[in-house]
Amino acid sequence: MLIPVLLFAVGLVFLIKGGDWFVDGATGIARRFHLPELLIGATVVSIGTTLPEVMVSTASALSGHGEIAYGNAIGSVICNTALIAAITVAVRPGKVDPKSLRLPVCFFFVAAALYVGIAYTTGYFSRVAGLFLLGLFAAYMVSTVWQMKASPAPSRREATEEKDGSTLKDTALLAAGAALIAVGANLLVDNGTLIAQALGVPESVIALTFVALGTSLPELVTAITSLAKGHGALSLGNVIGANVFNLVLVSGVSVTLAPFSIPQNSSIAGYNASLVLDIPVMLLTMALLTLPALTKGKLRRGQGILLLVIYAAFCAAQFTL
Repeated sequence: MLIPVLLFAVGLVFLIKGGDWFVDGATGIARRFHLPELLIGATVVSIGTTLPEVMVSTASALSGHGEIAYGNAIGSVICNTALIAAITVAVRPGKVDPKSLRLPVCFFFVAAALYVGIAYTTGYFSRVAGLFLLGLFAAYMVSTVWQMKASPAPSRREATEEKDGSTLKDTALLAAGAALIAVGANLLVDNGTLIAQALGVPESVIALTFVALGTSLPELVTAITSLAKGHGALSLGNVIGANVFNLVLVSGVSVTLAPFSIPQNSSIAGYNASLVLDIPVMLLTMALLTLPALTKGKLRRGQGILLLVIYAAFCAAQFTL
């Protein structure tokens, strides 16, 4: 047990330092090309922080543990929204740009509609469904690139003042930070899961809580680092973009490589607990986070506190089923 604990601590150090470099590189790129931080967070930063989910879910599906791939995707969305975004909103509420938020939110709910349709009808995620989810991922990236091109470009004077060396430094920080985050997250997930298994925690609960929280640690580290550096919009964009990627990229890759059915590990009133609890909580938390931001252009501290309460209740419920 000593070795897993030590590796867990090393992973935590990697996450903290990687998050620091990652945020510095991302905000540097955003300033250099005059792009909204929320938009950078929803694309470049989200891809980097979602890498652990992609690796864990794909490996789980290929090894015949579809329940971990499924639970990790949904659990990560819930964790990102009701814990990570909730902390950001509770600590530093404020105005957001609905225009930058609209695209990732729309893609999330389109992907969620497909996810819900499959879950409540056949309950089987086929290879065709996986390819369709990957198609949504490609469409999201193309749409986001188009939106970035529509953003104001820097003037010629500003462009000449920006040196290639500075851009290279920001890119290097972003890449190095992503690498440290990925390695650190893997160390935390692998060793945290070993510790949980030693304590007798069921695999489905591990997926929805420990693994989901572990693979969401990059988003959490990025959120905390962003807040500390005064870049709350980057954190919010990262969370929402990561939620999109969890459904269309993480699930898309794992389902395409190894189709699986919804796990039937626990039930509520005779129904699959995932259909009664997990998916509804995922949709509810995203609606509570994004709809007020889209309609009113601001987030309030009460939203963050409510989301944190929901997350605590959700985790408690997982251990009582």
